[in-house]
Amino acid sequence: MTPKVLISDALSPAAVAIFKDRGIDVDFQPNLGKEKDKLAEAINGFDGLAIRSATKVSAKLLEKAAKLKVIGRAGIGVDNVDVPAATARGVIVMNTPFGNSITTAEHAITLMLSLARQIPEADASTRAGKWEKNRFMGVEIFGKTLGVIGCGNIGSIVADRALGLKMKVVAYDPYLSAERALDLCVEKVELDELLRRADFITLHTPLTDKTRNIINAQSLAQTRKGVRLINCARGELIDEAALAAALQSGHVAGAALDVFADEPATQNPLFALPNVVCTPHLGASTREAQENVALQVAEQMSEYLLRGAIANAVNFPSISAEEAPKLKPFVALAEKLGSFAGQLTETGVKRVQLRYEGEVAQMNTRALTSAAVAGLLRPMLQDINVVSAPIVAKDRGIIVEETRREAAGDYDSLITVTVTTDRQSRHVSGTVFADGRPRIVNIKGIRMDAEFGASMIYITNLDKPGFIGKFSSTLGEAGINIATFHVGREAPGGEAVALIEIDGELPAEVLAKVRALPQVQQAKPLRF
Repeated sequence: MTPKVLISDALSPAAVAIFKDRGIDVDFQPNLGKEKDKLAEAINGFDGLAIRSATKVSAKLLEKAAKLKVIGRAGIGVDNVDVPAATARGVIVMNTPFGNSITTAEHAITLMLSLARQIPEADASTRAGKWEKNRFMGVEIFGKTLGVIGCGNIGSIVADRALGLKMKVVAYDPYLSAERALDLCVEKVELDELLRRADFITLHTPLTDKTRNIINAQSLAQTRKGVRLINCARGELIDEAALAAALQSGHVAGAALDVFADEPATQNPLFALPNVVCTPHLGASTREAQENVALQVAEQMSEYLLRGAIANAVNFPSISAEEAPKLKPFVALAEKLGSFAGQLTETGVKRVQLRYEGEVAQMNTRALTSAAVAGLLRPMLQDINVVSAPIVAKDRGIIVEETRREAAGDYDSLITVTVTTDRQSRHVSGTVFADGRPRIVNIKGIRMDAEFGASMIYITNLDKPGFIGKFSSTLGEAGINIATFHVGREAPGGEAVALIEIDGELPAEVLAKVRALPQVQQAKPLRF
């Protein structure tokens, strides 16, 4: 039967042509995504749904889409798709992570230049019949220092363009290696130093718990007087009230913003300030970018619907239909091992080594490595997926290596993830038993057998009497239930590790009490 695709947002006609050329029936209704009730009525019977940002794919909508196999998002962000609900229904969610990179980077440079020379205000003044030549005193960008927060795909392009304008570039990115920084001709610094040195600061980091309000009253106070800010990433990266106060005080000379905390941003306190340049989320709005993402999403969806090939899926690795049943539990294991290491990593990653032993060494380890790297990087880079992870790692100068061994010692299959940072090397091993569930069997050379839970606590401690009792009492007094408790140690009285699954979240005040226990060296909450 011929696959059917519904396009519910404004997409380039070139995408429609690709679907038709590949023999896929396509229904192009570019305004349907804005009318959710009509979309819910229309979605049944389609194998694919191609969207941009206007269409909201909720769990309720997915219930109406009995035949839906794939959702293709022309763009990087999938905030408008309920990915867990799609995954639960077996629907692949694809995005186009790199189609907008150059366009967004160019917009950031354009905003920086407009801000430096007060172009919007000067334009409005001149059109009003005024000739205020002396009013609009700008600043040169030549020789100035640009601070790039987030030096991934887009940030590195911005850095390259800024260097071409003869600026100095400093970059803050925990995942940027010293070697990659050298290749980019930028100086890698910590955030505090970037804030102190930069004349202009541009944001190109994804929105995570760590980056939300990364520009706030405290960080703005560390900047030099007269700094100028540019944001083409996510509005929530900036505390808008704190920025408004800094602009009004004159500490911040200006801000150029393409994104806002609440969008569509029809009202915002920053709009009333004269030293602010605003655009309505235009970062990806060029003909070339729209054409690129439209072509890419049409090609990807066609390949999946006709051949079963999966590319740039945010909820499934790139593997063939024949490989999927056997690989699936090991993909889950590799991603969780990577996530375990990633959640414990606080400094720049230099190298990731994957060792496959036993039966798993004969499988498609490329998909497993992608899953492990995605798990490693996702705590910092929320939008990353198993396909784009190797490219993102390469862009950051992270070396990814694989080794294979036919024998696996005590296990039929064993995967070991070793992460090397500027400060240390950490490794964790896991396997899949007959029940199909992934397990951790070794942490830093210490043997244990622990399943992954949704909410866990990882502890390193001295093997002394009383630790387990005091720890359990601390959680019990806080009303937190322990689901499982796994421990291991190097030797009696030596270093020990514990991996504890709990019901619900671990409040910060309880974590502080755990860390204060005499035997505890480290305590870290984990989410899987």
